[in-house]
Amino acid sequence: MKTSQPTFVIGIDLGTTNSALAYAEVKPDADQFAPANVQLLAIPQLANPGEVSDESLLPSFLYLPGASDFPAGTIALPWDAGRDYVVGRLAQKRGVENAGRLVSSAKSWLSHSGVDRTAPLLPFRAPEGVEKVSPLEASRRYLEHLRQAWDSKMPDAPFAAQQVLVTVPASFDAVARELTLEAAKQAGYQNITLLEEPQAAFYAWIERHQDWRERVQLGDLILVVDIGGGTTDFTLIAVTEANGELSLNRVAVGEHILLGGDNIDLALAGAVAQRLAEKGTRIDSRQHLALWANCRVAKEKLLEPDSKAKEHPVTILGKGTGLVGGTIKASLLRADIERVLGEGFLPAVASTEMPAHQRRVGLQELGLPYAADPSITRHMARFLRQQAATSEHGVRRGPSGLACPTHVLFNGGVLNAALVRERILKTLNSWLAEEGMKPVQPLSGEDLMHAVSRGAAYYGLARHGRGVRIRGGVPRTYYVGVESAMPSIPGFPAPLKALTVVPFGMEEGTDVRIPGREFGLIVGQPAEFRFFTSAARKNDQAGDLIEDFGEELQELSPMEVSFASGESSAEVVPVSFETVVTETGMLQLWCVARDARRWKLEFNVRERVQA
Repeated sequence: MKTSQPTFVIGIDLGTTNSALAYAEVKPDADQFAPANVQLLAIPQLANPGEVSDESLLPSFLYLPGASDFPAGTIALPWDAGRDYVVGRLAQKRGVENAGRLVSSAKSWLSHSGVDRTAPLLPFRAPEGVEKVSPLEASRRYLEHLRQAWDSKMPDAPFAAQQVLVTVPASFDAVARELTLEAAKQAGYQNITLLEEPQAAFYAWIERHQDWRERVQLGDLILVVDIGGGTTDFTLIAVTEANGELSLNRVAVGEHILLGGDNIDLALAGAVAQRLAEKGTRIDSRQHLALWANCRVAKEKLLEPDSKAKEHPVTILGKGTGLVGGTIKASLLRADIERVLGEGFLPAVASTEMPAHQRRVGLQELGLPYAADPSITRHMARFLRQQAATSEHGVRRGPSGLACPTHVLFNGGVLNAALVRERILKTLNSWLAEEGMKPVQPLSGEDLMHAVSRGAAYYGLARHGRGVRIRGGVPRTYYVGVESAMPSIPGFPAPLKALTVVPFGMEEGTDVRIPGREFGLIVGQPAEFRFFTSAARKNDQAGDLIEDFGEELQELSPMEVSFASGESSAEVVPVSFETVVTETGMLQLWCVARDARRWKLEFNVRERVQA
């Protein structure tokens, strides 16, 4: 049966603090250079009990009510009269009053490799009697709300029939990406593609500036600084040339840094708590969670572009039963924000200063493996010092070897604050001055709260031939080891051959079938798979079988995998190979049997910063 083409491409930013949805109509006959006309979806959600309103963002908060939290029927939605939990604006509001029932930072927990991300963990440190949910389940509920909001607004274009782009941090590991996909599938998503957030942000800039080729030139290097609620990501995009036209190549992606707005809010809560303690008022861990949530709100108010206020009140409930008499009142000062940012998160450092490795006890208590060093500027220095030295594309460097961007694009809610942008620019320009380079030029004019969703929708159009795509060709050739069919000889293992599965320069988001070759795949018992790579052999094509490769190939860490066979015993199944390099830089090697059974091997082929 022929699958109908989607009417819309939908871009979804599943954020740590806020989520958003943008979309664009797919017009097969439209001119390639016609404006994308990306739109934002107003997302219906509860603003107050019994009051549904449309908002441009869906706060990524889930509130799990107690029996007496809300009057009967007041948390119903137009599409779900029996809903027994709250997502979005009202969840965020009520969580400030009762943090023990608020699920927040689910996305950070989804990236936490030290826990079972499918286990009921959240709300973390919830009091007895609160039924917990997993990071996967919380993510599912946010994604499901967005799907249902779309269907309520666009009944003639069912969500399940559209092409959907869901964004993830560039530094998400394979498990976090798979869990994001799983959450989307459980939420009723069908035609899903994952896209990295920094790339989506840059696509949003291109969408807003059709004259982008006049704003950058050959040899320019663009640094994308993405500081969200839970993670900090750095990406470098080089302006190159292809077929006589300017082209864009993603040349480096930073490592996973669990550092963002959550950390800043926690530090601000610590500053307020310390001031309270100096006046004789000490708060417990549960009250500290509430203070953390209050400081998030206060910080956003103080850093609004037109705000002249020097402080904002924060209140938390006392330990007694009286609602008013037990209230503790304090204030978050603008001076607190400037001090915490200047001394802790955005200090003026040299480009040779690398992040510290020691763990900070105060950040361990809340359970997430936050970055040991909270200095974002030091992490930026390490990225520019160590990124993608083997990249084929010329990266603009200073005399010391520092990668020297010509432009910077900011993304993420934290960077809405001019104070944060200014401190990053000041530090970056001091490094460039030392290298004898001109100051970096900010690429401005973006709506930072919606850039990722807008860029994802634009990218969806680009996949249909209507827009510019950022290239990210694989910088090496990859091979899988194949044991030769030779008689066994005591003391001599069977010779190993190398089958080319990813040719040099293979574009991300593409796939290739390896025709005319079948190999025996062991299923039903553990087996070791060996992979090799080469930065020098650039002419090997998918399906080439390399013998006697000696020192020409470098071996990667082997994988031990046990594939299910469907039989009671182990078997050797003839298979052919299909290679997919995903948009997020994962090699998926599919082993396809004659009877259409499929098994997948997966690993990362990205050039990254070495820790």
